[in-house]
Amino acid sequence: MVEKQDALIGLLKEKYNNGDPSHDFSHVMRVVESCKKIGKEVGADLDILIPGALLHDVVNVPKNHPDRVQASRLAADQASLILKELNYTEEQISKIAIVIVEHSYSRGLKASCIESAVLQDADRLDAIGAIGTMRAVTCGSKLGSSYYDRNDPFAKGRVLNDKNFILDHFFTKLFKLGEGFNTEPAKIEGLKRIQFMKDFANQLAQEIGQK
Repeated sequence: MVEKQDALIGLLKEKYNNGDPSHDFSHVMRVVESCKKIGKEVGADLDILIPGALLHDVVNVPKNHPDRVQASRLAADQASLILKELNYTEEQISKIAIVIVEHSYSRGLKASCIESAVLQDADRLDAIGAIGTMRAVTCGSKLGSSYYDRNDPFAKGRVLNDKNFILDHFFTKLFKLGEGFNTEPAKIEGLKRIQFMKDFANQLAQEIGQK
């Protein structure tokens, strides 16, 4: 299986060269490494989990695209074609496709196997912490969002609006990710990363005169 995974990596480097650093090959490999670490701790089948991690974003649909919710299904379909070319069995392809479909946050699916649970956790860990802060700024900037509302940065007197303000996204989604981790290793790491982001928000408040 190692040879097949190496072949996958060779095939995918260019596919992830998409001008989006929040969903590039570095993101994929961070998710892969988290999957390996968590997967070994919880007894996941790495021969299913790692190909799923490598291929989970092989189709990248922008966050503001109307078909965004279909991204993981499209990725699973594309992944199935790639895996077939690499002589994965139909059973393996089917299992990997399920893991890819279920990883998506926007689809809101409950993990049906431990491999899906781990990929969900690994992908969401990459959305928080230091790298998550960088990714949030990247995504928000690409969508034309401001860093924060200059008149009310922490939404003390307005409704949170993460389409217009990147800082709002911390409160509407990112801080809440810690409530949804499936595995104990991800829960522990998630708490550390969310605390980093809360410290970042507190530092920002000081720098812009909100404390």
